[in-house]
Amino acid sequence: MKGMDATTHIDDLASFITASPSSYHAAAETARRLVEAGYTALDETAEWHLSPGDRVVIVRDGAVIALAVPGRVVATTPFRILGAHTDSPTFKLKPRPALASNGWLQASVEVYGGPILASWFDRELEFAGRLVTRDGTVHLVRTGPLARIPHLAIHLDREVNSSFAPDRQRDVQPVLGVDGPEVLDYLARDAGIDAAEIAGHDVVAVDSAAPAQFGASLFAAARLDNLSSVHAGVTALLSFERGDAIAVLAAFDHEELGSESRSGASGPFLADVLDRVARALGIDLVRSLPGSWCLSADAGHAVHPNRPEKHDPTHRPIVGGGPLLKINANQRYTTDAVGSALWARTCAAAEVPWQPFVSNNAVPCGSTIGPLTATRIGIPTLDVGTPLLSMHSARELCHVDDPASLAAAAAVFFTGLV
Repeated sequence: MKGMDATTHIDDLASFITASPSSYHAAAETARRLVEAGYTALDETAEWHLSPGDRVVIVRDGAVIALAVPGRVVATTPFRILGAHTDSPTFKLKPRPALASNGWLQASVEVYGGPILASWFDRELEFAGRLVTRDGTVHLVRTGPLARIPHLAIHLDREVNSSFAPDRQRDVQPVLGVDGPEVLDYLARDAGIDAAEIAGHDVVAVDSAAPAQFGASLFAAARLDNLSSVHAGVTALLSFERGDAIAVLAAFDHEELGSESRSGASGPFLADVLDRVARALGIDLVRSLPGSWCLSADAGHAVHPNRPEKHDPTHRPIVGGGPLLKINANQRYTTDAVGSALWARTCAAAEVPWQPFVSNNAVPCGSTIGPLTATRIGIPTLDVGTPLLSMHSARELCHVDDPASLAAAAAVFFTGLV
């Protein structure tokens, strides 16, 4: 694997995941790492003055866009964009989260996206996200292990192993204890403010267990979908030295909800940034985009050893076999023949393996930001990602080699030289 040590990479991915329990934390951690490496944080309300060689980062809520401009720019300089997302399926605190039932203190939550509900039971959960005080100040907060969604004991539900289907309202409200502070009190304590000052909050639950390597080169963590791709983009940007294209990481929020927000892929964030960057550098965006590419990077499904019939019989990628090239005849993924050839050249140059992924016809696949970006921006796009087991579980699984392989391929892709 060219220039990427898998063990070092997976350790850094673990640190990135630990620092990113919510989309807001992920955007902040991405910006922090890049600014520490010499990137300049730009304010969207300020006028932008850019020159060849500049490296900049912009945060909008739980989304972040970063760019590395090559040393020479012409009117048709292309963009090489890695698109990913910062959110994951979870539970979000309701506006009035304090809840009490039969002597138990609980937190009132709403299901966010499409989590595997059963995987969230009997885990120590923390709450993380942002608080906004009455004066408009934003505080990023996290509680550490605080709550648990408890199973009903098998003695009280003898059919639990054959018919467990939790009610999305009744059964998923986590317990905090039998007395003590409410959940907003814990969050306010982390921010160093009084809970009475909280005017709004965007706070989600996350598995508090640390990422872990185990077994035969396996790696488990919360939020691999899709922090494995965000981290690959950050790593590739940090290794970027030269190229003919403007390297861009665009990590959006709200993908798990359909991306329709001001910080989602269906929103104007990327289009706004590309337009402003092009004008600042003298690039003709209409001429530049046809020669540009977007690599939509989102986790995909490895073949499940116990349920192989759920996968296509001739496309059964495995963990450790390299990143996926995701293809769908109905444009749920955007990859076409030209994109396939680009990915093959990219992985060959990066010296990493890759695997094609196609869904079983009887098991409709999900989608990604790829079709949204291609439609909104008009840029050629292909879909790739790290193969996982247990996708949308509270804790997902991959091989230690695959995230580094994706980052190595992304680094080659960013150069625009393949």
